[in-house]
Amino acid sequence: MIYVVFIVSSFLLVLAATKLAEFADAIALRTGLGRLFIGSLLLAAGTSLPEFLTTISSLQNGVPDLAAGNIFGSNLLNVALLGFLDLAYWRTRFLQRVANRHILICALCFLLTSLTVFFVQANIPLRIGWVGLDSILVIVVYLIAVYELHRHSQGSGPDEEEIEAAQIPPLWLALGGFVLSSILLVMVTPRMVESSIEIARAIGLSTGFVGTTLVSLITSMPEIVTCVVAMRLGAYDLAVGNLLGSLNFNLFSLGITDFIYTKGQFLLDIDPIFGLVGVLSLILVGMVTISNIIARRRGRPAHLDGFLITVTYILSIYFVYQRGLGG
Repeated sequence: MIYVVFIVSSFLLVLAATKLAEFADAIALRTGLGRLFIGSLLLAAGTSLPEFLTTISSLQNGVPDLAAGNIFGSNLLNVALLGFLDLAYWRTRFLQRVANRHILICALCFLLTSLTVFFVQANIPLRIGWVGLDSILVIVVYLIAVYELHRHSQGSGPDEEEIEAAQIPPLWLALGGFVLSSILLVMVTPRMVESSIEIARAIGLSTGFVGTTLVSLITSMPEIVTCVVAMRLGAYDLAVGNLLGSLNFNLFSLGITDFIYTKGQFLLDIDPIFGLVGVLSLILVGMVTISNIIARRRGRPAHLDGFLITVTYILSIYFVYQRGLGG
C-alpha cells in the first residue's frame, strides 16, 4: 500500500509542477517582471512549498534533523541540478545562454548560505522569546535580497510581440492556475514524503541521511519538473532563477521554522554536521557563479561546468554519508 501511495502521489506532484511552470512563465510575460525575477521569487516559492511542509511535518513528528536534512539536502541538489540540466540538454548549451545574468542571485545564495552555516557552527544562544536572533537575521537578509533582485530585474520584461508570439493565457487565468497548482502540491506532498520515509526506514537508514538524500530528492521534484518544462519552453532564465531562488527561499523557511519550533533555538538543536552540508552547497554555488561569469569564454570546452558540478555533487553525497549521516 505504501508503494501505491508513493506512485500515485508522485504522478500528481509531477502534474502540478508541470502546470506551475507553465503558469509562472505566463505570469512573467504578462506582468513584464521577467522570467529571472518570477523564477527566483514566485516560482521558487511555489516549488519550495514541499520542503517547507516537510519541515513542519518533521517537527511535529519530533525529528528536527530530518527537517534540517531536507532543507540543506534540497539546496545541495538544487544547485547540482544546473549541472544535470547542462548535460541532459547538451545541444542547447543553456549555461552559456544565461551567462552574466544570474551573478547577483548567485552572490545572494552564497551570502545566505554562508550566514546559515556560520550560525549552525557558531552556537550563539541569543533569542527573543523562543526565536533565535540568528533565524531573524536570516529572514531579514532574505527580504533584502528579494528587494535587490526586484530592482535588478526591472526593465527585463518582454515586449508585446513576444507575448503574442507565445500565445500565453491571460493574467487572471495564469494567476488562478498557479494558485490551484500550488494547492495541489500542498495536498500531495505530505503523502509522498510519509510513504518515502516509511520505505527508507524499512531499509534501515538514519533520519539525517534520509532527509539529506531521499526526502530532499522527493521534495525537490517540483523544481526538477518545472525546470524541465521551462527548458522545453526556452525559458532558461526561469529555470535557473527557480533553482537558485528555491535555495534562498529554503533558507528563508529555515528561519521561519524557528517560529514553529518551540522546544528551543532551532539552529542550535540540529546536528552541527549539517553545517558541512551547507559548506558543500557553498562549493557548488561558487562553481555556478564562476560558470555564469566565464561560460561564454572562447576555447572553453562545452559542458565542462555541468560535468564538474555533477561530479562534485555525487562526491558530496558520498562524503556526507561517510561522515556520519548514513548510520
